[in-house]
Amino acid sequence: MKRRDVLTLGAVAAAAAVMNPEHAWSAAMAKDLASDLKSMTGDVRPIGKEEFAARLAQARALMAKHDIGALIVEPGSSLIYFTGIHWWRSERITAAVIPREGDVGVVTPHFEEPSIRESLAIPADVHIWHEDTNPLDRIADILRDRKVTAPVGVEETVRFFVVDGLRRVLPDVKIVNGAPVVRGCRMIKTAPEIALMQKAADITIAAFKFAHANIKAGMTPGEIDALIAAAHRAFGASYEDGLVLLGEASAYPHGSHKPQAVRAGDIVLLDCGGEVQGYKSDISRTFVFGTPNAEQRKVYEQVRQGQQIAFEAARVGVEAGKVDDAVRAQYEKWGYGPGYKLPGTPHRTGHGIGLDGHEPVNFVHGETTPLAQGMCFSDEPGIYLPGKFGVRLEDCLHMGPEKAAWFSVPPKSLAEPFG
Repeated sequence: MKRRDVLTLGAVAAAAAVMNPEHAWSAAMAKDLASDLKSMTGDVRPIGKEEFAARLAQARALMAKHDIGALIVEPGSSLIYFTGIHWWRSERITAAVIPREGDVGVVTPHFEEPSIRESLAIPADVHIWHEDTNPLDRIADILRDRKVTAPVGVEETVRFFVVDGLRRVLPDVKIVNGAPVVRGCRMIKTAPEIALMQKAADITIAAFKFAHANIKAGMTPGEIDALIAAAHRAFGASYEDGLVLLGEASAYPHGSHKPQAVRAGDIVLLDCGGEVQGYKSDISRTFVFGTPNAEQRKVYEQVRQGQQIAFEAARVGVEAGKVDDAVRAQYEKWGYGPGYKLPGTPHRTGHGIGLDGHEPVNFVHGETTPLAQGMCFSDEPGIYLPGKFGVRLEDCLHMGPEKAAWFSVPPKSLAEPFG
């Protein structure tokens, strides 16, 4: 959790009004328009104690398989995944030590202990440190107490100063990459996780439909995003900034800083996602405000077919990179590329998703990880024509026993962008 996440919506709105009165006005208007929407999260079930226990058991089994004695995790999605602790990263170290054998230990500043205990979802010892002491000494104490002699794994986003400090206090302990443990757990989603991701996807589609019905000529990306944000929150999901690209800006996957406004005949590209109980959605829709021209129709249909090619290529046991290859082979037949060159698709076909919007692994050329049941990905083989426009359709999928299943069903035509 970032510091701004603990602010109330009222405080965020007040801050926005000071920094950008026009944006605050747009947010207030959007909130008023969404006031009649009802929450969709009444049936949501948070991750339970049994699920957390199963995650720790899986992590320990993987530690044994890869000869890792303990795993160290800093604040972020992996700390939430294994312990339930929602926290942020700062110069003050908070971390969890998950040993192969023995209780989990959590290290945190002494004045943060009550807050840490509030969100802790597993049995664990909390070890405090004071401002004039070294928190790495507390981590070393936990490892010694659990008699960890095998290499210690660190989650792959753990910062260098933590790893470097640990080497100093435990010079005889080998430190290794903990990715085989973390990825081995997090890449395979369980039924409760998939249910939360499904709810997030359902809400994003509903928010898009709401925004689409309220878009008017002259609106800016910020005003459209305010509609999407207000709908997500009214439906019961969390929401940060989305991506709204208008006209030529849609030709650049992450947009342009040039002023944009909705105009007749222009592309409108939405790329946004919500969050339910920490689990993300990530969906893109492209449509034309007014009447599309022949080139817009053609590229839209090509992207629609490309998305389906990726979906059909995603089979259990297939290397993840082969999904990207399948799409790119067809696109090259249509004259795009070759490879990742423009005009065409300069980005990967998809990315992993879960507690993070982007997770390992990706649908990208050369990725050899075989697809397995429970893996979740985006499917977004957009086509971009620099100086003109771009089209991106993005829906997420999860791997079943043999093949993929959609979280959100792609549209069948440009005329019906939301099905």
